[in-house]
Parts: sequence; C-alpha cells; structure tokens
Amino acid sequence: MNLPIVIRELVKAQNEFDNAAYANCFTEDAKVFDEGKTHNGKIEIENWINIANKEYRATMTPLDFNESENILSAEISGTFPGSPVALKYHFKLSNGQIKYLKITT
Repeated sequence: MNLPIVIRELVKAQNEFDNAAYANCFTEDAKVFDEGKTHNGKIEIENWINIANKEYRATMTPLDFNESENILSAEISGTFPGSPVALKYHFKLSNGQIKYLKITT
C-alpha cells in the first residue's frame, strides 16, 4: 500500500506509543476530531494521544488507503471493549504534514 510518508510516520508513532512523534506529524494549527471531541493544535493533540495510549494501548494495522480522498482504513487493536475495530482516518494534508484528521467507524 502506497501511504504518504507522514501517514506512515503516524502509524509507526501510534504502534510505538510515541506521543511526541505522533504530534509531530501535525501542523501547528491542526485539528483532530475523534469520539465527538475536537483537539486543536499540536499540544492538545499530544495530550489527547497520550491519554488515549495510556487508556487503550491501541495499535494500528493499515488495511486500505484511498489516495484520491486521503482515507486510511485500519484495524485498531487494544485494551478497549470490542477490540479489534475497523476505523477510517480522514486526512487533509498540508506541506507534508497533517492539517486535519477525523476518525470514524
């Protein structure tokens, strides 16, 4: 699967529980929408993924990538009810970084 470099870096950071590397995939003013909440900017994104990593220990296995729409389908496994689940990651990229990410089922 041909993933953009920043999305490969995001998957690697998620699977290594590297909160700083995860946040560094985003622009300074990025937005992440997940579970009904919006996280604004790198600091909030790093805090959000840090809490999520501690609570869920989720790892990501890419399943498919729609290049025309920048949507990654991935299997997420962790310490949460119903694991594993398939989620969709809707990306907007800017200058090699993630500007916007929305995570859906």
